[in-house]
Amino acid sequence: MEIAALLVGGYVLGSCPWGYWLVRIFRHEDVRQAGSGNIGATNVWRLYGARLGIVVIALDFMKGFVPALLGVVFFSPFVGLLAGAAAMVGHWRPLFLRFARGGKVIATGGGVFFAVAPLVALAALAVWVALFFSLGYASVASMAAAATTPIAAWAFGYPRWLQLFGLGTAFAAAYLHRANIGRLRAGTESRSGIALVSRLRSDHP
Repeated sequence: MEIAALLVGGYVLGSCPWGYWLVRIFRHEDVRQAGSGNIGATNVWRLYGARLGIVVIALDFMKGFVPALLGVVFFSPFVGLLAGAAAMVGHWRPLFLRFARGGKVIATGGGVFFAVAPLVALAALAVWVALFFSLGYASVASMAAAATTPIAAWAFGYPRWLQLFGLGTAFAAAYLHRANIGRLRAGTESRSGIALVSRLRSDHP
């Protein structure tokens, strides 16, 4: 019964669409009507700046981290993974947006991996940072980071179920970024990382 409550709680927490809510509160706009139309941190950052973007990243991360960590502490790593997966599903199809399209689960998934398999999460984060700041594409960095998780889970000797979850996460990331893949092929994808590096350089000559 307690495990079922944790899974339901994970889904409800994951359903909190912070990118949508914060833009509504502070900018009085619907983030789904601008940019890529996504409620995730990348679109929020690109449209409304780092202040809102960083807050959305942190909140989306915690949506996955908190239920997964509770599962690990009070039950087992496997239950933690299930609770985190429930949060990821909530982020993808949020209850509070009537199950409409949500985010692409990268930050939320990162929170899950940091709670359940921190070495895997650190490896994926290193890949994300390296690609984001070198190539400039958040989408490429996110898909590559997700693809890193099953490899890192195998390399660090994590259980088979975690390796399979990482593999599923990698395929899910590619599927949820299919529009980005189309823009990459067309040469129209936004290079947010390059823009961020340029801004930092101009601010600190």
